[in-house]
Amino acid sequence: MIIVTGGAGFIGSNFIVDWLSSNDEKVLNIDNLSYAANLDHLKILDKDERYTFVKGDINDIVLLETVFNKFKPRAIVHFAAESHVDRSITGPEVFIQSNVIGTYNLLNQSLNYWKQLSLKNEKTNFRFIHVSTDEVYGTLDNDEDLFTETSPYKPNSPYSASKASSDHLVRAWHHTYNLPVITTNCSNNYGPHQHFEKLIPLIIKNAITEKKLPIYGDGMNIRDWLYVKDHCSGIMSVLDAGNVGETYNIGGWNEKSNIEVVKIICNILDGLYPRSDNRKYSELITFVTDRPGHDRRYAIDSSKIKKDLGWRPKETFESGIEKTIKWYLDYYKKQTK
Repeated sequence: MIIVTGGAGFIGSNFIVDWLSSNDEKVLNIDNLSYAANLDHLKILDKDERYTFVKGDINDIVLLETVFNKFKPRAIVHFAAESHVDRSITGPEVFIQSNVIGTYNLLNQSLNYWKQLSLKNEKTNFRFIHVSTDEVYGTLDNDEDLFTETSPYKPNSPYSASKASSDHLVRAWHHTYNLPVITTNCSNNYGPHQHFEKLIPLIIKNAITEKKLPIYGDGMNIRDWLYVKDHCSGIMSVLDAGNVGETYNIGGWNEKSNIEVVKIICNILDGLYPRSDNRKYSELITFVTDRPGHDRRYAIDSSKIKKDLGWRPKETFESGIEKTIKWYLDYYKKQTK
């Protein structure tokens, strides 16, 4: 069995569904069901005996100890985190509590459990996979540089600082206590089940409801876009064959500015879901005041995971965004019936 933390969230729920569709190993999902979590994403597994859900917080030490001792996992895949930059600016405390203290508690319980494993192969095969972000590296200064696994940490928001802190804790628990950890740092995810506060689902929702499409600043902030299913397959590759103590950057090879992303969405929606007055969705684009400390460019070098583990994304941005838009259109049709 593996334990997934934050499995009712965007990436975690996609990971669990993909995991159980590709192998028979059981999954225990621990999630405190905060505002961005949604168990509806996992309804497909309601009758699947391989799946177990436990509502709880990774800061609940008693719960963690009970779950570990009862279910005896062979791996932890740690998604649980507060992840919205804007929310971290207005209310950073919850990010520190969840992303830093929560990771600390999970590491401690994992270490205690790992030390108690009696069989040598169980101890050797145990893994703690820590899922992090490229935002810990800060912003790139020019159009040529890429984030690598050895890039210096320069977090610029309370969110990225909290994730950087958790990365450092994970590294320390490996180097100090020998806990078998692996860290992944991913680029911007998109795809089914993402919360509507994020750029792509927000733009889709606003467009089909005829609302303004807000874009920060001049819209030229660049991100590397990673389809969530590709991210999940990358994490599975790391869990299966990644080297203990290593970090792997997982990117989509799809750099796009925010304004490019929005215009692509508008163009696809013009064909799939035309406005009632036949006007272009792009006419709804509105530039708004930039958020504080908005990093200009992120871009990941994923050559290490490609070379060492043979992973690379299957989706281009064009194929992934069309699948995403179709999923959200279907979702809205079901919601309005």
